[in-house]
Amino acid sequence: MPENQPKEMFPAIRLREEFLEQHEPLITGVLATLARISQADPHLHDRELIAALANMARSLQRLIGSGLVYEESSANPVQQAMIDALRQAFQEFRAVELRHLGYIRLKDSEILHALVFALRLAHLHTSGRPLSRGFIDFLQERFPTNGAAPVAGEGESGGRIIIP
Repeated sequence: MPENQPKEMFPAIRLREEFLEQHEPLITGVLATLARISQADPHLHDRELIAALANMARSLQRLIGSGLVYEESSANPVQQAMIDALRQAFQEFRAVELRHLGYIRLKDSEILHALVFALRLAHLHTSGRPLSRGFIDFLQERFPTNGAAPVAGEGESGGRIIIP
């Protein structure tokens, strides 16, 4: 990662390969939720999605760092809906863990890392222009929500299993 990242990308947070491997279902769940949200709103742009992710990550970082529960509400109802959908997905993930393991092991810091990964991926795939949908197109290509499974290309296996 470049030394002079924007604050929005949380440059102080290091994402390790082990985290990405161990929390693949969590990261996949975040990205699939974002794909589902973006599929439902054809007028959504990368900037709105990135702003919602950054807002949620800042709130979590504040909670982890100080214990202060302060969630910024977004004036943009679309961004607030994205934040609410992500919160719901994290609650469902924890409910599944509780049902299968008997306890919840997902930590707020792990959610923060997953959000930061999604933010960095968004910055990687967007052009930064106001109406850019590069990241949204990337998400919809990998997580089609219209029931159609992606077609396996040459050198790819045909089956893909996504565990929430």
